[in-house]
Amino acid sequence: MKNLFVDIHVLQTLPPNNINRDESGSPKTAIYGGTVRQRVSSQSWKRAIRTDFSKKFDSDKLGVRTKDVVKIIADQIKTLAPEHESDAISWAQSSLAAAKIKAEIPKKRSKSSDTEPAETIEDPIPESSYLIFLGTAQAKNLAQLAIDTQGKPAKKDAIAALTANQAIDVALFGRMLADAKELSVDASVQVAHAISVHEAAPEFDYFTAIDDKRGDDEAGADMIGTVEFTSSTLYRYATINVDSLNKTLGDSTVTAATVAQFIDSFVRAMPTGKQNTFAHGTLPDALVLSFSNEQPLSWVGAFEQAITADFGGSRLEKSAEELAKHVSSFDEAYGLNATRYVMAANKSAATLKDLGTSGSLPGLTEIARDAVLAHLGSAE
Repeated sequence: MKNLFVDIHVLQTLPPNNINRDESGSPKTAIYGGTVRQRVSSQSWKRAIRTDFSKKFDSDKLGVRTKDVVKIIADQIKTLAPEHESDAISWAQSSLAAAKIKAEIPKKRSKSSDTEPAETIEDPIPESSYLIFLGTAQAKNLAQLAIDTQGKPAKKDAIAALTANQAIDVALFGRMLADAKELSVDASVQVAHAISVHEAAPEFDYFTAIDDKRGDDEAGADMIGTVEFTSSTLYRYATINVDSLNKTLGDSTVTAATVAQFIDSFVRAMPTGKQNTFAHGTLPDALVLSFSNEQPLSWVGAFEQAITADFGGSRLEKSAEELAKHVSSFDEAYGLNATRYVMAANKSAATLKDLGTSGSLPGLTEIARDAVLAHLGSAE
């Protein structure tokens, strides 16, 4: 049985924004097709999706990315066996070490000048040297194992505890541990960097601020600054490897629910960069879901030639037309066979309805859930 891939294609218009900025504070960019585009990193949008997941799933089904893995497991030990509270930290540390995850007491921060003392850390708790994506259920598994073995589990049991009951977001986005390869998880989702379909020229908002306590007769500003921003119509893309996800989660019903929720969160969630300044919250103008057993395919090539404003219509309308033509051309050239569903919330994107069956977002997520269940059921 071939794998099932669910491709998610989105067109989304953003007002003036600095949704994702670089080290200089400017909106991130990429050169594509010889022109500068606004770019929103995949990491930024994945973070927004994970944040949205926390509102939709029980915490026991999710993970947390942190260095405080010893504290998390120690807290679970204290909850499960309060009589061993004094051993919780050492048992958590040794149990992680059994799975090849090293944790050490963090070094004191060095003093910034000769007159300032080095910062002291009261009651230090060991930390891992890098961020670890740990599922809540897995932390409980290892805590119980630590209790059962008095903090001395065998390596195979510690690894089993940290791989069973995999967290939904860990299964989706993956986990890489160089020191403990047995605990690495292949990502089941790929998320592309979103780019504008047109050239994106940065602009600057010049602002001043006045001290509220100053008198009216005192002229001049007390603060002067600039904020860089841009506006754009973005093409966004992600793909889900359903069979890989199901292999990690081990439950077709959970897999189907996860796919449906990922689609919903990918559509609705927004990165929060400078949102108080620009209030950039929008929903996508159009969504296309594509189900295929062949291979995941981005349609970003539709915008290799940047959309310009000299055609007399809206930029979104032209983008939808180019996207529809691109898909039809590649279907014909490669003999592609995919089942597609379309949500065109903005009438300017109506051209995309020719690509498949139309529906609402709730309807499309239910279709995705049913398609995943049907596929996995036939694979059994």
